[in-house]
Amino acid sequence: MQLGTRWASGSEPPRSVPEALRAAVAEVEASGAAGHWTLTWLEGRPIAELDAGWELSLQADGSVATERF
Repeated sequence: MQLGTRWASGSEPPRSVPEALRAAVAEVEASGAAGHWTLTWLEGRPIAELDAGWELSLQADGSVATERF
């Protein structure tokens, strides 16, 4: 696992956040979820977790999986 970065919801995601995840981040934030995002990399794929209970991960086929935890 490679540690990425953290940022507050509602602010511009860092440039290291892949474009494919940016739209999903915006959708989660539009639902009213707030907190801080953490971007990590697992097996070369980005995972963004919002401490309010959301996980976004880029799948092998290029789609984004959105899950609550």
